[in-house]
Formats: sequence, C-alpha cells, structure tokens
Amino acid sequence: MGKFKKAAWVLAACLLAGCASQEKPEEKATPPVQETGTPSPTEAVQATVTPEATATPVPEEPSEEELYWQGVLESFSGSKYDLTAALTGTALKDLCNGYFKLGVGLTGSSYNNLAIHSDEYMAVTKKHFNSVTLTNLFKPSYILDQAQSKKNMAEGNEEPALEFMRVEEVLQWCMDNGVQMRGHTIVWHAQTPDWYFREGYESDGAYVDRETMLFRLDSYTRQLMTYCQENFPGVVYCWDVVNEAVDPDKGDPDSFYRCRMESDEGPNLWYQVVGDDYVEQAFRIARKHAAEDVALFYNDFNTYDTRKRDCIYNLCKALADEGLIDGIGMQAYWSTGFPSVAIIETTIKKFAELGLEIQITEMSISIDEATEEEFEKQAKRYSSIFYMLSYLDEEGGGPANITSVTLFGLMDGYVFYGDSDTTTTRLFDKNFQPKPAFNETKKMLEIAYKNRKK
Repeated sequence: MGKFKKAAWVLAACLLAGCASQEKPEEKATPPVQETGTPSPTEAVQATVTPEATATPVPEEPSEEELYWQGVLESFSGSKYDLTAALTGTALKDLCNGYFKLGVGLTGSSYNNLAIHSDEYMAVTKKHFNSVTLTNLFKPSYILDQAQSKKNMAEGNEEPALEFMRVEEVLQWCMDNGVQMRGHTIVWHAQTPDWYFREGYESDGAYVDRETMLFRLDSYTRQLMTYCQENFPGVVYCWDVVNEAVDPDKGDPDSFYRCRMESDEGPNLWYQVVGDDYVEQAFRIARKHAAEDVALFYNDFNTYDTRKRDCIYNLCKALADEGLIDGIGMQAYWSTGFPSVAIIETTIKKFAELGLEIQITEMSISIDEATEEEFEKQAKRYSSIFYMLSYLDEEGGGPANITSVTLFGLMDGYVFYGDSDTTTTRLFDKNFQPKPAFNETKKMLEIAYKNRKK
C-alpha cells in the first residue's frame, strides 16, 4: 500500500509513544425516528448540560492519532477521490469500542478486483473498522487447487491441495495494520467445486464415499487453519465453519434441524455425500484444529423467520451441548421496513438463551430506489438497528453477548466494478463520500455507545 508509507513515521511515533488518545466526539444529534418495539434512546441516555467556562479555551494540540490520519490524508493529495470527510473525525470503531468489533466486507470476485488493490478503500477501512471479511476469496472455490490435488493423487497423496495466493496479501495487511478477520467460510453448499467430492478430484469422476469426504474435509480444515494460525497468528479470530445448512421449506423432514438437501444450483453435496450430520462433523473437525482463541460460528440468512430461527436454535443447541460451537452469525440482508426491529430483537434474545456469542455478519440495508428520500430512510434504519444492538448487548445491560457487527461492503458502486455495480446498501457512495447512513450511524453510536454510562 504505497500511499501509507508517506505517513509511516507518524504511526511509528504513535506506537513508540504508546499514545492512543481519541478525538473529541461530534456534537450530539437528534435521535432517529423510532421503529415499533424499540425504546427511545432518551430512555437510555440522559444528557447533562454543563455551563460553559468563562475563560477563552486554549486550542488543544492534535493527538498522535490525529496527526497520523492527517498524514494519511495528505498522502492521497493526488487521488481522484477526496477522502477528507472519510478520514477526519472520530472513527466509527472507536465509538462502539467496548461493545463489539465493527467490521466491513472486503469486496472482490477475484484477486484482480479485490479491495486490497485500492489504497483508498483500505485507508477508509483501517480508519473506521477493526474487523474485515473477505466477501468471496476465502470460500472453497477460491482456495482449492484442482490441478495440484490431481497431482497429489497421482503421487499417492489423497489430500486436497490448497492455494493461498489470493488471500495472503490481505492477511498480511491485517497483521501489519492491527485489523482482525472473520474467516468466511469453510463448509458451504455453494461456491464449493463439484470435483472436490469426486474420485481422483476429476470433474467427471464418481462421487466419493462418506469416509473419504470426511478425510478430505479434515485435511482441508487443518491446512486452512494451520496456514492462518502459523503465518498470521491472531488475525483470523473466528470462522464461519458451516454456512446456510438449514432449510425449513425443503430441508430433510427427518432432520431435527431441517438439513438443507438442495439449493437453486442443485443438490447439497455435503448432505448427499456425507449425510445430515455433516454440520456436526465439520464442527468436530474445526474444533480439533482451531487455536484456543479462535471462535467457531454457524452462519445463516433470514434468521428472523420463526421456523428457520427455531431450526437454527435446535442445531446450535446440539452443537453447544458438545462444546463444538462458540457463536451464531446472523446475516442481515434487510430492507428499510422489514423485518421490524421487534422481530430482530426477538431472534437475538432467543439465540442469547444458548449463551453463545452473536455476530451480525453481513449487514446490508436495501432501498427501493436511489432517491434522497430512500437514502434518508436507510439512514434511520441503520441508526435504529445500532441502537437496538446497544441495549441488547451485555455491555449495555442486555442479555446478548454481541461480539462483532459487520457491514458487508464499504461503498456503493464498488471502485473496481464501475457502473455495473448498482449496489445502494453501503455507508459510503461510489466516491468514498459518507452517505446519510454513515452520518446517522455515527450519531447513534455517539449517543447510545460512546456516552452511555455502563
């Protein structure tokens, strides 16, 4: 990241001085319009008005943190993007510090269009977030190497081959910049190559038996976790061990959690080859290879749906009873009006009964059309969700151990997708300018998190 080097002396001075002072928070704003089922922020936050001092205040010297970001901003003087608004002021992650990690998705459908290649994207990420998730490149289809796996077989080695070239640079960036990562994902019915389940790793081979597939899964998980834990210790703090295995509509009716049998892309090969206990087996394997400080998660969408929620609860309770799981990931592909805050709250409280960590893993708030009115609705929605999380979290006196909240992308109109990206769900626009959603989220974090007395 060449442009960061221009501010490196400032960061070094900050680290040597051990200084981590924060900027003064922004002036409080009026709380957002409340959704049904959500208490008023004023019930949790009591503002106190203090008379101003009569003496003329002496301007404070900029902190080491402020000097660092001034240097970073200056390094982008030649960029076509004005990052002034994005890189000045209090960082979002600092406002909710003590509650949960604040994460963002690193967009990219290939190595060539991965966010790591945008200095601007990574600078704004470092400023506001302390957790990242690769939206695609840690999935099996990007990690498995078919040619080398076939070569392994020819040499008498039945283990699948893994290739880490696409993720290595991001893991190194995380280590260098003090940002952690959610590992997403190990076992999923989608974005997992069909040949991985076939004899000889051949595209036209017969499907292997259960024991062979479990051997391959064990090898894959071991290689994946060992690579991260030995080369980038402390970076990957949790894994989505299994993704989207519950299907209340078309799932196996004999499965106690309605195990997914198929998807729009075809059969669920994990179910077909291993059986309906593939989730349990995946977690057993992951627990065996994960470092003690690495948490294991089950991740799914539409968790607010009552039937699906109850199936997920049953699955995770069984895993928790065996000590195999640490948390539940709730994807959050929600709109400005659905599901209601009350429904989301009920789901979080239900999962909290299991005593597991809860993470919001893929938050994306959609709108009907890209109009000023819709963007304002989106802003209020983000704000109300973050307020809800503040009082549900244990740190705010609630029942849920919420440990991470991830927005599944930084910007609308992703920098490497161009006009083909019609995304409108993020906090920043296509020019890295804060949207109303950013501003309202920041105000709510200031009100409900930063200034709340614990």
